[in-house]
Amino acid sequence: MEAEKLRRIVAASGADALFLEQDFLRRYVTGFYSTDGYVVADQSGCTFFADPRYFEAASAQLAGSFVRVEPGAFDAAVARLQGYKTLGVPFPFISRAACARLEERGFALADCMPALREAMKVKTADELEKIARACDIAEEGLLATLPRLKEGMTEREAAAVLEYEMRMRGADGTSFETIVAFGAGSSVPHHETGDTALKLGDVVLIDYGCKVEGYCSDCTRTFLFGDDGRHEDFKAHYALVLKAHELVKEMLVSGMTGREADEIARGCFREAGLDKYFTHSLGHGIGLQIHEYPLLSPRGEEVLADGMVFSDEPGLYFEGKYGIRIEDSVCLKDGKAVSFMHKVPRELIIL
Repeated sequence: MEAEKLRRIVAASGADALFLEQDFLRRYVTGFYSTDGYVVADQSGCTFFADPRYFEAASAQLAGSFVRVEPGAFDAAVARLQGYKTLGVPFPFISRAACARLEERGFALADCMPALREAMKVKTADELEKIARACDIAEEGLLATLPRLKEGMTEREAAAVLEYEMRMRGADGTSFETIVAFGAGSSVPHHETGDTALKLGDVVLIDYGCKVEGYCSDCTRTFLFGDDGRHEDFKAHYALVLKAHELVKEMLVSGMTGREADEIARGCFREAGLDKYFTHSLGHGIGLQIHEYPLLSPRGEEVLADGMVFSDEPGLYFEGKYGIRIEDSVCLKDGKAVSFMHKVPRELIIL
Protein backbone atom coordinates (compact mmCIF):
# COMPACT_ATOMS: atom_id res chain seq x y z
CA MET A 1 0.00 0.00 0.00
CA GLU A 2 1.11 3.56 -0.68
CA ALA A 3 1.37 6.05 2.16
CA GLU A 4 -1.02 8.47 0.48
CA LYS A 5 -3.67 5.77 0.11
CA LEU A 6 -3.42 4.98 3.81
CA ARG A 7 -3.77 8.67 4.67
CA ARG A 8 -6.98 8.78 2.60
CA ILE A 9 -8.31 5.76 4.51
CA VAL A 10 -7.54 7.44 7.84
CA ALA A 11 -9.31 10.61 6.70
CA ALA A 12 -12.34 8.69 5.45
CA SER A 13 -12.63 6.84 8.77
CA GLY A 14 -13.35 10.07 10.64
CA ALA A 15 -10.95 9.00 13.41
CA ASP A 16 -7.72 10.55 14.66
CA ALA A 17 -5.87 7.30 13.98
CA LEU A 18 -6.41 3.67 13.04
CA PHE A 19 -5.68 0.88 15.52
CA LEU A 20 -5.50 -2.52 13.81
CA GLU A 21 -4.70 -5.91 15.31
CA GLN A 22 -6.38 -8.27 12.80
CA ASP A 23 -3.91 -10.32 10.76
CA PHE A 24 -5.40 -9.66 7.33
CA LEU A 25 -5.71 -5.91 7.98
CA ARG A 26 -2.15 -5.69 9.29
CA ARG A 27 -1.03 -7.43 6.13
CA TYR A 28 -3.14 -5.18 3.90
CA VAL A 29 -1.69 -2.01 5.41
CA THR A 30 1.94 -3.09 5.90
CA GLY A 31 2.46 -5.97 3.47
CA PHE A 32 3.91 -8.07 6.32
CA TYR A 33 2.21 -11.21 7.66
CA SER A 34 2.22 -12.04 11.34
CA THR A 35 -0.08 -13.79 13.75
CA ASP A 36 0.28 -11.01 16.29
CA GLY A 37 1.11 -7.32 16.42
CA TYR A 38 -0.49 -3.87 16.25
CA VAL A 39 -0.63 -1.25 13.52
CA VAL A 40 -1.13 2.41 14.34
CA ALA A 41 -1.74 4.74 11.40
CA ASP A 42 -2.46 8.45 11.32
CA GLN A 43 -1.87 11.33 8.94
CA SER A 44 1.82 11.43 9.89
CA GLY A 45 2.60 7.80 9.14
CA CYS A 46 2.24 4.15 10.03
CA THR A 47 3.93 2.09 12.76
CA PHE A 48 3.90 -1.67 13.17
CA PHE A 49 4.54 -2.81 16.74
CA ALA A 50 6.08 -6.29 16.67
CA ASP A 51 7.07 -8.62 19.46
CA PRO A 52 10.41 -10.49 19.41
CA ARG A 53 8.99 -13.30 17.26
CA TYR A 54 8.49 -10.92 14.33
CA PHE A 55 10.61 -7.83 14.97
CA GLU A 56 13.69 -8.94 13.05
CA ALA A 57 11.78 -10.25 10.03
CA ALA A 58 9.47 -7.25 9.90
CA SER A 59 12.37 -4.81 10.16
CA ALA A 60 14.13 -6.51 7.26
CA GLN A 61 11.08 -6.83 5.01
CA LEU A 62 9.76 -3.32 5.62
CA ALA A 63 13.09 -1.51 5.48
CA GLY A 64 12.81 1.43 3.11
CA SER A 65 9.01 1.44 3.16
CA PHE A 66 6.75 4.05 4.73
CA VAL A 67 6.02 1.64 7.61
CA ARG A 68 8.09 2.05 10.75
CA VAL A 69 8.75 -1.08 12.79
CA GLU A 70 9.08 -0.73 16.55
CA PRO A 71 9.39 -3.34 19.31
CA GLY A 72 6.47 -3.79 21.65
CA ALA A 73 2.88 -4.90 21.94
CA PHE A 74 -0.40 -3.37 23.13
CA ASP A 75 0.99 -0.93 25.68
CA ALA A 76 3.61 0.39 23.24
CA ALA A 77 0.98 0.87 20.54
CA VAL A 78 -1.36 2.71 22.91
CA ALA A 79 1.48 4.97 24.08
CA ARG A 80 1.96 6.01 20.43
CA LEU A 81 -1.66 7.25 20.48
CA GLN A 82 -1.17 9.72 23.30
CA GLY A 83 -3.25 12.87 22.74
CA TYR A 84 -5.74 11.22 20.37
CA LYS A 85 -9.42 10.96 21.28
CA THR A 86 -11.01 8.82 18.57
CA LEU A 87 -9.62 5.55 17.23
CA GLY A 88 -10.75 3.80 14.11
CA VAL A 89 -11.20 0.06 14.69
CA PRO A 90 -12.90 -2.50 12.42
CA PHE A 91 -16.16 -3.22 14.26
CA PRO A 92 -17.01 -6.45 12.39
CA PHE A 93 -13.61 -7.93 13.27
CA ILE A 94 -12.83 -6.71 16.79
CA SER A 95 -14.11 -8.33 19.96
CA ARG A 96 -16.05 -6.54 22.65
CA ALA A 97 -13.23 -7.31 25.07
CA ALA A 98 -10.69 -5.60 22.79
CA CYS A 99 -12.98 -2.58 22.47
CA ALA A 100 -13.37 -2.39 26.23
CA ARG A 101 -9.61 -2.42 26.71
CA LEU A 102 -9.27 0.64 24.46
CA GLU A 103 -12.25 2.41 25.98
CA GLU A 104 -10.74 1.92 29.43
CA ARG A 105 -7.77 3.93 28.19
CA GLY A 106 -10.13 6.81 27.40
CA PHE A 107 -10.54 6.41 23.63
CA ALA A 108 -13.79 6.80 21.74
CA LEU A 109 -14.10 4.19 19.00
CA ALA A 110 -15.31 4.63 15.43
CA ASP A 111 -15.81 1.97 12.78
CA CYS A 112 -13.01 2.26 10.21
CA MET A 113 -14.08 -0.83 8.26
CA PRO A 114 -16.24 1.04 5.73
CA ALA A 115 -13.20 3.11 4.72
CA LEU A 116 -10.97 0.04 4.56
CA ARG A 117 -13.58 -1.96 2.68
CA GLU A 118 -13.97 0.78 0.08
CA ALA A 119 -10.22 0.70 -0.52
CA MET A 120 -9.88 -3.07 -0.46
CA LYS A 121 -12.62 -3.95 -2.93
CA VAL A 122 -10.73 -2.44 -5.88
CA LYS A 123 -7.47 -4.32 -6.31
CA THR A 124 -4.11 -2.87 -7.32
CA ALA A 125 -2.01 -4.38 -10.11
CA ASP A 126 0.14 -6.07 -7.47
CA GLU A 127 -2.88 -7.60 -5.76
CA LEU A 128 -4.26 -8.82 -9.08
CA GLU A 129 -0.94 -10.46 -9.89
CA LYS A 130 -0.94 -12.37 -6.59
CA ILE A 131 -4.52 -13.53 -7.11
CA ALA A 132 -3.64 -14.64 -10.65
CA ARG A 133 -0.74 -16.71 -9.29
CA ALA A 134 -3.01 -18.26 -6.68
CA CYS A 135 -5.49 -19.19 -9.43
CA ASP A 136 -2.75 -20.71 -11.60
CA ILE A 137 -1.51 -22.84 -8.71
CA ALA A 138 -5.04 -23.93 -7.84
CA GLU A 139 -5.73 -25.07 -11.38
CA GLU A 140 -2.40 -26.84 -11.73
CA GLY A 141 -2.98 -28.58 -8.41
CA LEU A 142 -6.38 -29.85 -9.53
CA LEU A 143 -5.03 -31.08 -12.86
CA ALA A 144 -2.37 -33.05 -10.98
CA THR A 145 -4.98 -34.47 -8.59
CA LEU A 146 -7.62 -35.70 -11.02
CA PRO A 147 -5.57 -38.62 -12.42
CA ARG A 148 -4.98 -39.81 -8.84
CA LEU A 149 -8.67 -40.20 -8.00
CA LYS A 150 -9.55 -43.87 -7.78
CA GLU A 151 -12.42 -46.02 -6.62
CA GLY A 152 -12.39 -46.44 -2.84
CA MET A 153 -10.51 -43.18 -2.16
CA THR A 154 -12.25 -41.07 0.48
CA GLU A 155 -13.18 -37.41 0.20
CA ARG A 156 -10.66 -36.64 2.91
CA GLU A 157 -7.88 -38.41 1.01
CA ALA A 158 -8.71 -36.58 -2.22
CA ALA A 159 -8.65 -33.23 -0.40
CA ALA A 160 -5.24 -34.08 1.09
CA VAL A 161 -3.82 -34.90 -2.35
CA LEU A 162 -5.12 -31.64 -3.80
CA GLU A 163 -3.75 -29.55 -0.94
CA TYR A 164 -0.37 -31.29 -1.24
CA GLU A 165 -0.23 -30.61 -4.99
CA MET A 166 -0.99 -26.92 -4.44
CA ARG A 167 1.63 -26.65 -1.70
CA MET A 168 4.22 -28.27 -3.95
CA ARG A 169 3.53 -25.59 -6.55
CA GLY A 170 4.07 -22.68 -4.18
CA ALA A 171 0.81 -22.14 -2.33
CA ASP A 172 1.08 -20.64 1.16
CA GLY A 173 -1.96 -22.66 2.23
CA THR A 174 -5.63 -23.08 1.40
CA SER A 175 -8.10 -20.23 1.03
CA PHE A 176 -10.64 -22.16 3.12
CA GLU A 177 -11.41 -25.73 4.14
CA THR A 178 -11.30 -27.75 0.94
CA ILE A 179 -14.68 -29.21 -0.01
CA VAL A 180 -14.65 -32.60 -1.72
CA ALA A 181 -18.09 -34.14 -2.10
CA PHE A 182 -18.80 -37.54 -3.64
CA GLY A 183 -22.26 -38.64 -4.79
CA ALA A 184 -25.24 -37.27 -2.85
CA GLY A 185 -22.92 -35.16 -0.69
CA SER A 186 -22.57 -32.79 -3.63
CA SER A 187 -26.19 -31.63 -3.09
CA VAL A 188 -25.03 -29.76 0.05
CA PRO A 189 -23.34 -26.54 -1.15
CA HIS A 190 -20.99 -26.42 1.86
CA HIS A 191 -20.61 -30.16 2.34
CA GLU A 192 -18.20 -31.23 5.09
CA THR A 193 -15.43 -33.31 3.54
CA GLY A 194 -15.42 -36.71 5.21
CA ASP A 195 -14.86 -40.42 4.78
CA THR A 196 -17.32 -41.18 1.97
CA ALA A 197 -15.57 -43.46 -0.51
CA LEU A 198 -15.58 -42.83 -4.24
CA LYS A 199 -17.45 -45.31 -6.43
CA LEU A 200 -18.25 -45.68 -10.11
CA GLY A 201 -20.91 -43.27 -11.32
CA ASP A 202 -20.45 -40.75 -8.50
CA VAL A 203 -20.75 -37.05 -9.02
CA VAL A 204 -17.55 -35.42 -7.75
CA LEU A 205 -17.74 -31.76 -6.66
CA ILE A 206 -14.52 -30.03 -5.58
CA ASP A 207 -14.63 -26.47 -4.18
CA TYR A 208 -11.19 -25.26 -3.20
CA GLY A 209 -8.58 -22.53 -3.42
CA CYS A 210 -5.13 -21.55 -2.26
CA LYS A 211 -3.25 -18.46 -1.12
CA VAL A 212 -0.23 -16.67 -2.52
CA GLU A 213 1.23 -13.99 -0.22
CA GLY A 214 -2.10 -13.99 1.58
CA TYR A 215 -4.28 -13.50 -1.51
CA CYS A 216 -6.92 -16.12 -2.25
CA SER A 217 -8.18 -18.05 -5.22
CA ASP A 218 -11.55 -19.79 -5.39
CA CYS A 219 -12.58 -22.48 -7.87
CA THR A 220 -15.20 -25.19 -8.15
CA ARG A 221 -15.48 -27.98 -10.70
CA THR A 222 -17.97 -30.83 -10.90
CA PHE A 223 -17.16 -34.16 -12.57
CA LEU A 224 -18.52 -37.64 -13.15
CA PHE A 225 -16.42 -40.55 -11.95
CA GLY A 226 -17.17 -42.87 -14.83
CA ASP A 227 -20.43 -42.93 -16.75
CA ASP A 228 -22.82 -45.69 -15.72
CA GLY A 229 -25.46 -44.54 -18.20
CA ARG A 230 -27.80 -43.22 -15.52
CA HIS A 231 -26.92 -39.53 -15.58
CA GLU A 232 -29.02 -37.96 -18.33
CA ASP A 233 -30.73 -35.53 -15.93
CA PHE A 234 -27.38 -34.66 -14.39
CA LYS A 235 -25.87 -33.94 -17.80
CA ALA A 236 -28.79 -31.69 -18.77
CA HIS A 237 -28.52 -29.80 -15.49
CA TYR A 238 -24.76 -29.51 -15.90
CA ALA A 239 -25.24 -27.94 -19.33
CA LEU A 240 -27.64 -25.41 -17.80
CA VAL A 241 -25.22 -24.47 -14.99
CA LEU A 242 -22.46 -24.03 -17.55
CA LYS A 243 -24.76 -21.83 -19.64
CA ALA A 244 -25.50 -19.64 -16.61
CA HIS A 245 -21.81 -19.44 -15.72
CA GLU A 246 -20.80 -18.35 -19.22
CA LEU A 247 -23.72 -15.91 -19.51
CA VAL A 248 -22.39 -14.07 -16.48
CA LYS A 249 -18.97 -13.61 -18.10
CA GLU A 250 -20.64 -12.54 -21.32
CA MET A 251 -23.19 -10.09 -19.92
CA LEU A 252 -21.71 -8.71 -16.68
CA VAL A 253 -20.30 -5.19 -17.14
CA SER A 254 -18.94 -2.45 -14.93
CA GLY A 255 -21.70 -0.25 -13.59
CA MET A 256 -24.04 -3.12 -12.78
CA THR A 257 -25.03 -3.77 -9.20
CA GLY A 258 -24.33 -7.07 -7.51
CA ARG A 259 -28.06 -7.79 -7.64
CA GLU A 260 -28.16 -7.28 -11.41
CA ALA A 261 -25.17 -9.58 -11.86
CA ASP A 262 -26.81 -12.27 -9.73
CA GLU A 263 -29.96 -12.00 -11.81
CA ILE A 264 -28.09 -12.98 -14.98
CA ALA A 265 -27.61 -16.51 -13.64
CA ARG A 266 -30.81 -16.63 -11.60
CA GLY A 267 -32.85 -15.55 -14.61
CA CYS A 268 -31.27 -18.28 -16.71
CA PHE A 269 -32.39 -20.87 -14.16
CA ARG A 270 -35.83 -19.24 -13.83
CA GLU A 271 -36.45 -19.62 -17.56
CA ALA A 272 -35.87 -23.35 -17.12
CA GLY A 273 -38.13 -23.48 -14.05
CA LEU A 274 -35.20 -24.42 -11.80
CA ASP A 275 -34.34 -21.20 -9.97
CA LYS A 276 -35.51 -22.64 -6.63
CA TYR A 277 -32.61 -25.09 -6.84
CA PHE A 278 -30.09 -22.22 -6.96
CA THR A 279 -29.78 -21.85 -3.21
CA HIS A 280 -26.95 -19.35 -2.78
CA SER A 281 -25.79 -16.13 -4.38
CA LEU A 282 -23.85 -15.81 -7.62
CA GLY A 283 -20.63 -14.65 -6.02
CA HIS A 284 -18.56 -12.78 -3.48
CA GLY A 285 -15.48 -10.60 -3.46
CA ILE A 286 -12.08 -12.30 -3.20
CA GLY A 287 -8.85 -10.89 -1.78
CA LEU A 288 -6.97 -11.33 1.49
CA GLN A 289 -10.19 -12.93 2.72
CA ILE A 290 -12.08 -15.54 0.75
CA HIS A 291 -15.34 -13.61 1.29
CA GLU A 292 -14.99 -9.88 0.72
CA TYR A 293 -16.97 -7.17 -1.00
CA PRO A 294 -18.62 -6.78 -3.44
CA LEU A 295 -21.54 -9.16 -2.92
CA LEU A 296 -23.22 -10.52 -6.04
CA SER A 297 -26.53 -11.55 -4.54
CA PRO A 298 -30.24 -10.66 -4.71
CA ARG A 299 -29.49 -8.03 -2.03
CA GLY A 300 -26.27 -6.75 -3.55
CA GLU A 301 -26.62 -3.04 -4.28
CA GLU A 302 -22.92 -2.17 -4.60
CA VAL A 303 -21.92 -0.97 -8.04
CA LEU A 304 -19.35 -3.21 -9.71
CA ALA A 305 -16.23 -1.49 -11.04
CA ASP A 306 -13.00 -2.27 -12.82
CA GLY A 307 -10.39 -3.80 -10.52
CA MET A 308 -12.89 -5.74 -8.42
CA VAL A 309 -12.32 -9.49 -8.04
CA PHE A 310 -15.16 -11.88 -7.30
CA SER A 311 -16.47 -15.39 -7.94
CA ASP A 312 -18.83 -16.49 -10.70
CA GLU A 313 -20.37 -19.61 -9.17
CA PRO A 314 -23.91 -20.53 -10.20
CA GLY A 315 -25.12 -23.92 -9.03
CA LEU A 316 -28.09 -26.28 -8.86
CA TYR A 317 -28.69 -28.63 -5.92
CA PHE A 318 -31.12 -31.53 -5.81
CA GLU A 319 -31.46 -32.77 -2.24
CA GLY A 320 -30.24 -36.29 -1.68
CA LYS A 321 -29.24 -36.71 -5.32
CA TYR A 322 -26.49 -34.42 -6.55
CA GLY A 323 -25.31 -30.85 -6.86
CA ILE A 324 -23.50 -28.99 -9.62
CA ARG A 325 -21.40 -25.86 -9.24
CA ILE A 326 -19.00 -24.29 -11.73
CA GLU A 327 -16.90 -21.48 -10.29
CA ASP A 328 -14.16 -19.20 -11.55
CA SER A 329 -12.40 -16.33 -9.86
CA VAL A 330 -12.88 -13.34 -12.17
CA CYS A 331 -12.03 -9.65 -12.28
CA LEU A 332 -13.55 -6.66 -14.00
CA LYS A 333 -11.21 -5.24 -16.61
CA ASP A 334 -12.09 -2.63 -19.24
CA GLY A 335 -15.71 -2.97 -18.20
CA LYS A 336 -15.94 -6.73 -18.74
CA ALA A 337 -15.62 -9.85 -16.60
CA VAL A 338 -12.34 -11.66 -17.26
CA SER A 339 -11.63 -15.06 -15.74
CA PHE A 340 -8.38 -15.91 -13.98
CA MET A 341 -9.10 -19.57 -14.74
CA HIS A 342 -7.89 -20.87 -18.09
CA LYS A 343 -6.39 -24.32 -17.48
CA VAL A 344 -9.15 -26.60 -16.15
CA PRO A 345 -12.02 -27.03 -18.62
CA ARG A 346 -15.49 -25.99 -17.56
CA GLU A 347 -17.15 -28.49 -19.88
CA LEU A 348 -18.15 -31.76 -18.21
CA ILE A 349 -15.23 -34.13 -17.66
CA ILE A 350 -15.89 -37.82 -17.10
CA LEU A 351 -13.00 -39.14 -15.06
